[in-house]
Amino acid sequence: MKISLLFVLATLAALGIAVRSPLIVTVGGLIAFGALHNVLELRYVAGRFSALLTGRFLAVLLGLVTAIVLCRLAALVVGDPARHAEILIGYAVLAAACIHALRGRRLLGAGFVLFVGAAVSLSFPGYHFVVLAHLHNAVPLFFLWEWAGRLRRPALFRWTQVAWVLVVPALVLLGAIDFALPDGVDFRRFLIAPPGSSDLVGTRFLVVFAFLQTMHYFVWVYFLPRYAPEAPRFLLGRRAWLLGLGLAALLAVPFAIDYATGRALYGAFASYHAYLEFPVLLAAVAGGSQLVIRETAPGGQVPAAV
Repeated sequence: MKISLLFVLATLAALGIAVRSPLIVTVGGLIAFGALHNVLELRYVAGRFSALLTGRFLAVLLGLVTAIVLCRLAALVVGDPARHAEILIGYAVLAAACIHALRGRRLLGAGFVLFVGAAVSLSFPGYHFVVLAHLHNAVPLFFLWEWAGRLRRPALFRWTQVAWVLVVPALVLLGAIDFALPDGVDFRRFLIAPPGSSDLVGTRFLVVFAFLQTMHYFVWVYFLPRYAPEAPRFLLGRRAWLLGLGLAALLAVPFAIDYATGRALYGAFASYHAYLEFPVLLAAVAGGSQLVIRETAPGGQVPAAV
């Protein structure tokens, strides 16, 4: 009950600041917490799902994601061809997870879905990256749902997560709080709204992004490090925080010189945490991480984290 209330209060606070100053929240949050949450998220996922992220599967994923990093850096020079390559490699990451976790007809079915998805994404790359940006901020729902398995009565906590990840953004996008939205917000510098969106629709998407990004950081920088301290297997203690803060200080330099370049460099660095979470989620849902969940699931009740 107390943990669910914590998320209710965090949701109200995050929504309040996102509605009031979505641009400042988006930019300031990224600069302040972007690098740190990358480190803490990778530490949690690699530790919690260590039985899944191992051997050849891990090597394949790291190789593919490294190729995505290179594509994001190349996009600074060549533009669309590098973005199209990123889309293809991103689907290859999902294909690797399917091959690792599925067999027979399920694998064939997944392959067909990925083929259709890749074709649609290549036809509408602008929409692809908008969906990817918002989907990444929503991914904590899976990790929080799985974490709640340690609670005696997980239902309230789980549905609280569904509320902030899905219900609140849906209400904003449907216009429920249009009366409170700011005017004249420049959302077009971010790939967070469908191409050609009106000012009103673009502002809604920016508010949703600012809100979900803030909650995303709350989960990875506060909640999971505090309430799942047993999950990490490396960068223990203050090491992860020092590394994350050090990287944030380094990235602050290009951000200060030119925000667009700084964001592009951050996006390349962030590819590892952004793209590794999707195959973990897919393989876990398909049953690929049952061993690690059984092995590491704590017996008692709780603390919380990022």
